[in-house]
Amino acid sequence: MKVNVGDIPPIAFLETLGIELTEIGERHAVMTVTVDDRHLNYRGGAHGGLLAALADTVCFFPRPLLPSGCQLATVSLNMSYLKPAALGDCLMARSELLHLGRRTVSLVVRIHNQNHQLLAHGSAILMIL
Repeated sequence: MKVNVGDIPPIAFLETLGIELTEIGERHAVMTVTVDDRHLNYRGGAHGGLLAALADTVCFFPRPLLPSGCQLATVSLNMSYLKPAALGDCLMARSELLHLGRRTVSLVVRIHNQNHQLLAHGSAILMIL
């Protein structure tokens, strides 16, 4: 069964943060969010937790991970923050599937702004339950 963006039911957490699933690929997925007031830290930049949530979530959506009944849980998420995201920035997170095993999935993720500047990158390991 081929799953497309429109087939994914609304996810309350993502709606709360304003994160949108924009692409599901054969070995990747893309999510976007525009930084607004609800995402800011006390210094006025995007909270790192927004980027971590974006990175963690986009890892669940490459097409091979979406078959009916496939249950996944994050085992580890490692992030490196390179540049701050500012109010009004449009962030794009792209996950790439590196390995799909019987029990674990390994992915890399990169987050860019609207100017294609790399703001953060990381890796995730998911467990197939």
